[in-house]
Amino acid sequence: MRTTSRTRRSAAALAAAALLLVGACTGGEGQPGYGTGGNPTTSAPTPTDTASPTDDAAPSGTASPGTADPDDDTGDDTSTDEPTGSAPPFAANTEPDTAEPGGDARLTVTDVRVGAHDGFDRVVFDLGGSGTPGWRVEYVDEAVDDGSGNPVDVDGDAILQVVISGTAMPDDSGVPEYDGGPVDPDGTEAVEEVVYRFWFEGYSTAFIGVDGERRPFRVFALSDPARVVVDVRHD
Repeated sequence: MRTTSRTRRSAAALAAAALLLVGACTGGEGQPGYGTGGNPTTSAPTPTDTASPTDDAAPSGTASPGTADPDDDTGDDTSTDEPTGSAPPFAANTEPDTAEPGGDARLTVTDVRVGAHDGFDRVVFDLGGSGTPGWRVEYVDEAVDDGSGNPVDVDGDAILQVVISGTAMPDDSGVPEYDGGPVDPDGTEAVEEVVYRFWFEGYSTAFIGVDGERRPFRVFALSDPARVVVDVRHD
């Protein structure tokens, strides 16, 4: 009888050990959060889209032929139609667009460039110095200089005034100010001319002559180097 009891206890122990061995081999397979082999499953991180808005404008207001470099400035119809990243959509109206500059901004406009794109024309204001620019862009009835109030000749049926804030005199920013004449681009449909004026009491002003009626536009900034971009939509 004692032999039989020990035999039964040994058989029960062997059965329990076998069950434990089977559980260890399966490791909870089929249970949520586990893969084959019993290791917790992990999902691969989704890549983040870090693409920045393309600039794509030609130097000195000339729309360059061929495919534009995405890191360049204005480009032509073969370049990217819509900038990616933080570029806003075109507004449904033609109301003013504003942004505040960084508190320590000391910037100077160094160049003005224009290029044609599929669906819009792009005007780029290159900036040198330091800080983040602000702006106020709006349609005005006529182009006039700050301070003097003298009229400014601008080709176009509608006038889009661009006032860039956070700008400084060249002596303060350390870079020379753009001194080129009016920009008359080739191949654009909405933008007829861009006339840059000058820095005046913390603001730099330019006028964009727009063909036909007032068209929707959008404004955004790019960095490294600093730029203010104005896109004017056309059909």
